[in-house]
Order: sequence, then C-alpha cells, then structure tokens
Amino acid sequence: AHQSMADDGTLQAVVASLQSVRTRVEAASTQVTAVNELAACSIAAEASSAAAPAIQPAPEVARVPTPLACLGSKPGDGATLIAVSKLKPSSYVRAAYEAGHRHFGENYVQELVAKARELPGDIAWHFIGHLQTNKVKELVSVPNLLCVHTVDSLKLAAELQKRAAQVRPSRPLAVMVQVNTSAEESKSGCTSTDVAALCVEIEEACPALALSGLMCIGKYSADDGCAEADFETLAQCRQAAARALELEPGTLALSMGMSHDFEAAIRAGATHVRVGSTIFGARKPK
Repeated sequence: AHQSMADDGTLQAVVASLQSVRTRVEAASTQVTAVNELAACSIAAEASSAAAPAIQPAPEVARVPTPLACLGSKPGDGATLIAVSKLKPSSYVRAAYEAGHRHFGENYVQELVAKARELPGDIAWHFIGHLQTNKVKELVSVPNLLCVHTVDSLKLAAELQKRAAQVRPSRPLAVMVQVNTSAEESKSGCTSTDVAALCVEIEEACPALALSGLMCIGKYSADDGCAEADFETLAQCRQAAARALELEPGTLALSMGMSHDFEAAIRAGATHVRVGSTIFGARKPK
C-alpha cells in the first residue's frame, strides 16, 4: 500500500510538472507571437505611409503541404512540447497521456519500441537520440513513430529511406537534420556548412522521408548565452537550407531547447522543444 501511495504521488507530481512546463511553453510562444505581430504591423504601417500601389492578390494556387505539416503543425503555431521519457517507466508516460499530452520523445531505440507496444497508439513518438544504421529497421517498425530528429548523414538517411519505403510506403516518415552547432566532438550532427547540401540530397534521394526541419543540442553552460548562440546558428542554418530547398524558412521546423533552456529556444524560434527531467524528474544513469 505504501508503494502504491508513493507511486500515485510520483505520478501526480509528473502531471503537475507537465502542466507547469506546458504553461511556460504557451507563455513563451504567446510572447514570440506578439512580438512578431507587432513587427508585422510596423512593416505594414511603413508600407502604407509610403503610398505604394495596392498589390493585387495572387491567383489561387494548389496548396502544397509544408514540411511542418508532416509534424501536424503549421507556421505560426506555438512550440510543440515533446515530453522526453528517457529511462522512465511507461507508467509516467501513461500519466502524462491521460493528462492530455500526446508528443513523447525517446533517446534509445529499444526503449521507444517497448513503450510504443505498451502505450496507446495515438501517441506521436519522436526519436531524439543518436541512431545507428543497424537499429533503423527496428525503429521504423513502430507504426506511430512521427519523426526522427537526428539524421546527420546521407548514409543514415538512405537506410531510413530503405526501411520506410518497405514498412510505410504511403506515409512518408518525418525527419530532421541534426546540426552540431557548437562543434563539440562529443556531439553528433553535421557541420553548419554542410546542412543545406545534406537537406537537398535527402529531398532528392529519399522520397519515403519527409524532410521537416533541423535539430540541435545547445551547449550546456551556466551562461545562457552559450545555448542561445547555438539556437541562433540553427536559425541561420534554416535560412540556408530553405534557400537551397526553395522554401520559406518558417515552413521548416527547429527542434531545439531542453529542460534548462527551452524558453530561450522558443524566443529564438524553436517550433519543437524537448523537455525531460523538468517533467519526469532527474534520471538515474543507465
């Protein structure tokens, strides 16, 4: 009974932490939207005062799905909170699910596969850890895998393409290119100078994949400015990738920001933040 009570208390704490983080994500997203709207109004006012001739509306064209659409989002939506349940039991995920949350992330293939089998099928799973090619087949077998955030080479993209084409031929698998914005040897990711070329290669060679955006892990430091520099770098990489892909930058996702810096990431333009320990508690080493 004592164990059950402790478990109930822990699950209640998870839900309370989740709701707190969701509130903070929504507040930061609202703040960014307000700033963007103010800037848009200012630009419109300047254009109006210049007495420029009225611009005729463009003829109606067929809507092309944006990369963000593959993630269930659209430009202008608030940031999506991915609750990262790495090394935490399925009961924690279920408690968050029952509180209305649907986007969850895992760092290890076996853990994601096992939890996906146990938990409801309408969870949207995000894989956010380093992915080896020999684990791709197992990962892609998860029917409700929404996105792989950590594609850092054409070799890995080609393996994902091969498996996704076999398992889910009518549903492209969303992927993001991971960028090592801090140039740390301990981190995976392509270099910022290689991003645009890799994005184009994936777009051209991997029809079973839906290139949806870019991802980075900000440099962890007591100085918030370190991580913010990484976020700015990723935003610049998105500009370069968008030019190469002939897309509007805002249609590509930015997956950045974790427990200690997600609000700074949202201010820098994050569309997806990955929060674990602030929701589920500190992790024991694996």
